[in-house]
Amino acid sequence: MPGYELIGIEEQNEINEVFKNGGVLFRHGFDELRNNCYKVKEFEEAFAKKMNVPYALAVTSGTSALRVALSVLNLQEGDEIITQSFTFVATVEAIIEARAIPVCTEIDEGFNMDFEDLKSKIGPKTKAVIVVHMLGTPAKLKEIKKICDDFDVPLIEDSAWGCGGSYNGIALGTYGRMGTYSFDFVKTMTTGEGGMILFKNKFDYEKAAAWHDHGHENNPKVPRWEDTRASSGFNFRMTELQGAVGLAQLRKLDFIVKMQNKNKKALEEAIKGNKHIKLREVPSGSYETADALVFTVKDKDSALNIRRELLKEGISTKILPEATSWHFSATWTHMKELEVFHGKDLSNAFPISKKLLERAVSLPVKVNFDDDYLNKVRKAIDRALYAVS
Repeated sequence: MPGYELIGIEEQNEINEVFKNGGVLFRHGFDELRNNCYKVKEFEEAFAKKMNVPYALAVTSGTSALRVALSVLNLQEGDEIITQSFTFVATVEAIIEARAIPVCTEIDEGFNMDFEDLKSKIGPKTKAVIVVHMLGTPAKLKEIKKICDDFDVPLIEDSAWGCGGSYNGIALGTYGRMGTYSFDFVKTMTTGEGGMILFKNKFDYEKAAAWHDHGHENNPKVPRWEDTRASSGFNFRMTELQGAVGLAQLRKLDFIVKMQNKNKKALEEAIKGNKHIKLREVPSGSYETADALVFTVKDKDSALNIRRELLKEGISTKILPEATSWHFSATWTHMKELEVFHGKDLSNAFPISKKLLERAVSLPVKVNFDDDYLNKVRKAIDRALYAVS
């Protein structure tokens, strides 16, 4: 986290170009006013090239990116989509909005999808698997992809935290059939709000592009107001100002991820001497976005005490342990759709994940650390764990 640290004159210059060329803020049409200035289109093309895939579609958020990706699959009532129990609420919300049944797996020691549990939950009703690279660490994509291939089920990567990372040299978000990204204000790169979907085949891209634009096929043979359509859709179009910011941020992505990895390593070095800490597992071949440093301690009280001591130093944790209610499906009792597969007692539906999460701590990693940040973190953790040891 995050690209907002580096917002500056580059983003302003890209936005200025929009207003210097007619001020058209809508991504389509108005050709006579815009002097060939199409920032969203340019952003999509640059992002696709960066990730080495043929097609990219910019949308309004990471949540809408997931929903638009699911629109490609022709889902029917009763179809199931599998994701993991530790993810942001948006992943399951997108499944519900697609009128499918959400199914969640346990997580492994890497805090991502447990592929063994995936095996036990995949079945004839499964129409897709959405794997999430939580807090910038790649999931075990090799094993998960093999399971999906064996069952002939498409794999979608929720790379909201994975933009700029890779697994075995393959960019996160490009391993499966489709990949989605979030560009909200605290993601690795940001457009304020916004998202992107990557596609490997033209059919998926064209179907999603139409669906995200009320069904518009943007047929070049007719004007937009007479456009052809084959289905209904919705409005998840990105604006030209977001596209402009995205272009500037994309040019900074490699630097952001490089610095986050450097600073995460420094944070690991600062705390690794504490024998009460166990660092999160990272799959071999991973290049993390290093959004956060995640570790476990002996129990829930220890995790909470670390957060209290960090707050005394003016330092916050990230999601763990304070925000699992937004990131753990066992707490989402407001989503009755989860009960279809998991039953009414969601609190006990994911015991392995619950045990792991309640004793976990996540430290945000920034591009720019304060001078005394590492020392403050070390002292706070040492105080906290001494107090409960």
